[in-house]
Formats: sequence, C-alpha cells, structure tokens
Amino acid sequence: MKVIGFGDNIVDRFLDRKVIYPGGNCVNFAVLARSLGVDSAYIGVFGNDWLGDFVRSAIQEEGVDISRCVIREGPNGVTEIKVVDGDRIFLGWNNGGVTMSHPFVLEPEHLAYLATADLVHSSVYSASEPQLPALRTAGTLVSFDYSSEPERRTDHYLRRTAPFIDLALLSLGGHTPQAAKHELRRVVAAGASLAVGTRGADGAMLFDGNDFLSQEAAPTDARRFADTMGCGDAFLTGLVVSLLKAGWTRHSRPSSGSLREALAFAAGTAAEQCYVEGAFGYGRPVAAVPTRI
Repeated sequence: MKVIGFGDNIVDRFLDRKVIYPGGNCVNFAVLARSLGVDSAYIGVFGNDWLGDFVRSAIQEEGVDISRCVIREGPNGVTEIKVVDGDRIFLGWNNGGVTMSHPFVLEPEHLAYLATADLVHSSVYSASEPQLPALRTAGTLVSFDYSSEPERRTDHYLRRTAPFIDLALLSLGGHTPQAAKHELRRVVAAGASLAVGTRGADGAMLFDGNDFLSQEAAPTDARRFADTMGCGDAFLTGLVVSLLKAGWTRHSRPSSGSLREALAFAAGTAAEQCYVEGAFGYGRPVAAVPTRI
C-alpha cells in the first residue's frame, strides 16, 4: 500500500509557545500515514529559506519520500497560531509562500509516479485545483480537503474540483446535523464519490450518495491533551488507511461495514493526535519568524 500527499507544506508558528512546528495538510497526511505503517511520499514546493529547510528535514526524518519535491526561490509558507483551551486558533499566514505563488505543475513523469500510489491526497491550500483533471488520469484514488471556508464550497468551486475527487473532507464544526448533511449532499451531487464532515467534539458524518453514517468522537484524556493541531488530518488519514486495507479502489466502492469500521478507526487516530504537540512534533523554540504575515 502506498499513498502520496500532493500540495501544501507549512511552518506553524505558535505565538503563545514561541515555538514553530512543521506541518501542512498534505505533509501531515503523508507523515501520519507513515506512522500507521503505510509507505508514503510527499510532492510539493519548498521555499529556499530556512523555514523550507526546517520543514523539509522533519519530513525526511519521518521516513517520507520527498525526492520529487522542488525548491524555489522565495519564502516557505508560514502560519501564526495560538492555543485557546486546547484548540488552535489561526491568526494569519503569508498566503502559503511559494506553494501558492509558484505551485507544482504535474508533468508526465510526475503522473507516472503518482500512478504507483493507491491514493493521492491534496487540499484547498495547495493551488492544485488546475492539476486535478490531469491527476485523475493517473488512475489512483484521490482525496481532497475542502477545509472550513465557505468560499471553498461555492457551486463554482465544487464544479471545478468535485468531479475528480473520490473522498472529500469538510470541516463542519459548529454545523447542525441538518446543515452538515446539506453540505455533504452538495459535494457528492457535484461529483465526489464520498464526502465526510468532521464536527469536532460532535464527531463526524459521512455520506456515500445514498446513506449517512455518523461517528461519535473518541474520548480523550485531558491530562495528556496538547492541542487539536492536525486532528482533522489524522481523521482523514485513519479513514483512508482503513478503507484501503479493506480493498477500496477506483473500481471497488467500500461497503457499509468497511465505512463504519473506517470511521471508528479514524475517530481513534484523531483522538490520539490530541496528545501530539503541533502536527507531528519537531517543535523548535524561536522568538520571531522573519517572514511577513
């Protein structure tokens, strides 16, 4: 089994801790999959500054293949965050740095490499939308994180992305069950095969085009709690790994039973993530980051 994260990498700067951590939705997916025993790789763009060096070295340390990545002149992506009652609050970012300003463009050799994976994951922060039609030709499953911003779920945006997606993840914290169902229906109607919404302490909900499946959040130990950074990424990664192990492919939809088992496993991986500082550790104390936010 092999998965690939294609898109964003970021440095998360926690202002309250004065610590930076490596991260990014697609990086977190690849690293977390590796921690679950799955062969993984990451393809993306790093800045040629010390922040790019920092996140790149951490990914390599985790055993994730980054041999297809590129380094471009310009700043790496960085976000500013603080933790309030255990929950991470995003305060700002430098628009993703070179990942967004000079995004990765897939060439035939990249598509041939992506075709060796069982699944490729990307996100709204990766500037990968124009690459999705080409990625679809690789024959691999594709997952995509739509995050929480309403502008990433307009009818136009969904028409542009959903037809090329096998599993869509939406952050739906604060949504009522009916509102969450409405959003999941919209994404599947636009073309995605499966859509799952995470709702924080209220658990998660999945729509397969016919039925809705609900999953309670797994309990956590408050004494070990670090923060919620990467919990949604951990949920998605656990869901994907479980479904792939159950035989999910582009030509074999998962059964209701395998979906329920995968949701339960994903809830557990998300709960375990609460005990990790940052997305996957590697915190480095730093008073300031010389990158304009």
